[in-house]
Amino acid sequence: MAEDETPLTGVAWAAAPEAAPAGWTVIGVTVEGAAANLGKGFGLKSGGYLCVSSGRAQAPPGPVVTDVLVLSDRSPQPLGYTRAPEFPEPRPGGSRKKRLYVKLQPVGVADTAVVDIKLSSKSKTLPYYTKAGAPAAPCSIKRAASQHEALYDTSNIYGLSAMDGVPFTLHPKFDTRLSSGSNALLTDLNVKSLADIEAEYNYAFVVEKTAAARLPPSVC
Repeated sequence: MAEDETPLTGVAWAAAPEAAPAGWTVIGVTVEGAAANLGKGFGLKSGGYLCVSSGRAQAPPGPVVTDVLVLSDRSPQPLGYTRAPEFPEPRPGGSRKKRLYVKLQPVGVADTAVVDIKLSSKSKTLPYYTKAGAPAAPCSIKRAASQHEALYDTSNIYGLSAMDGVPFTLHPKFDTRLSSGSNALLTDLNVKSLADIEAEYNYAFVVEKTAAARLPPSVC
């Protein structure tokens, strides 16, 4: 994780910019420069804003945000995720078409952490960022790796790597094999020709055919 990338410690929903408590930063503008009011997209007439909190210059002692999801109100709450807090507290019986879920993990065991959130048009893809939920979600998150940073190579022009979207990471015991080059994984492979495969695995069913020939016709 880069020195200037501080993990987020919380993601919340604020009814208005002034509703966010101290220590929370409101995302007030999209990457296109428009007001980041998500009212219509979230089924609210009055609108609302995303806000985040972070550990700032020092590492946060508590849990950090490892994932953010924007889902339909009809979708079940994902396992391991909590409903994002709202400022002020929503009124009883209130509902919206979209819900914001956050996954938190202790900083000592989190392999990755969300370090930034940006809002954009639904069709816009941001380099180094992934959509929080459906591909058309206006919310995009940026993750930084703590232990497996080398596996997330974003050096290509699209800002994507082979690990993007994969819901798991490689066990650390295999890191040394990867670091020595991809050829290290192929040294133990025995490449066989088509003729070798046919000679080794060819089976003519001689025993079965012989046994069937000895059976009475009524059994066959």
